[in-house]
Amino acid sequence: MNVSFKTGFLLMGFSDERNLQILHSVLFLITYLLAIMGNLLIITIITLDQRLHSPMYYFLKHLSFLDLCFISVTVPQSIANSLMDNGFISLGQCMLQVFFFIALASSEVAILTVMSYDRYVAICRPLQYETIMDPHACKCAVIAVWMAGGLSGLLHTGVNFSIPLCGKRIIHQFFCDIPQMLKLACSYEFINEIAVAAFTTSTAFVCLIAIVFSYTQIFSTVMRIPSADSRTKVFSTCLPHLFVVMFFLSAAGFEFLRPPSDSLSAMDLIFSIFYTVIPPTLNPLIYSLRNEAMKAALRKVLSKEEFSRRMVYVKAIFNL
Repeated sequence: MNVSFKTGFLLMGFSDERNLQILHSVLFLITYLLAIMGNLLIITIITLDQRLHSPMYYFLKHLSFLDLCFISVTVPQSIANSLMDNGFISLGQCMLQVFFFIALASSEVAILTVMSYDRYVAICRPLQYETIMDPHACKCAVIAVWMAGGLSGLLHTGVNFSIPLCGKRIIHQFFCDIPQMLKLACSYEFINEIAVAAFTTSTAFVCLIAIVFSYTQIFSTVMRIPSADSRTKVFSTCLPHLFVVMFFLSAAGFEFLRPPSDSLSAMDLIFSIFYTVIPPTLNPLIYSLRNEAMKAALRKVLSKEEFSRRMVYVKAIFNL
């Protein structure tokens, strides 16, 4: 491939074989479309159904928007590279990819922490719920989530792309992955990035501790509820969130905390899918299947009566 790496990098992807590249692009495209449709459906349902205008679903809507953006950072570029049999990515594209990837991943950890606190207040302090989780507090929490993610993205991007590179600009991954990029750095030149990564990891660990504390209190309270139906209702809203938290954090933690290696195996590439592609695709399914309110709202939105009513409303708007 005759390209100049002075202005970009070469993403190796999953394979050099053309048939496997096509297969990879098709599978990624199907997964991407499922993730887009699932998260857009969650956002639409929560927006249209007045019964879901509560803090829990307000945060879930933002989580779905984060997932939609998160998977859009890496997957479309990977699909295009496979279809064109060209793994080149420009410096500007790589910088944007790193910024948005880190910013959205950090925001996702933050919003999951906020959601766990919301469940803690709702179950352990129900009489104070409306006071603590009032609309102004929810908006401030979401603003803090986005600001924290943006700051993390700026720090990592600024430090990572200020490091001198001594190796060939070949990244053994399907996106601009910071651990893989650090392997291209000159010796001892990436100490600043390690410091930023340590700060980000420490912050993520604090979030994990907060989530564990919240769910310890939640389960302690739930087990004291005498009614089995009430316990089932609480678990139906808490377990999906807990599963999403553990899946995302364990996959990301394994990738970023494991010892660095000079080579990247096929299993390493496949495992990276578990924190970049799978969570945004599965989250809508997990929340919609385990949540009775979401299933009821979904049936209502998809019903013929509701569809007809929306069509009449749309026609009335266009006739104005």
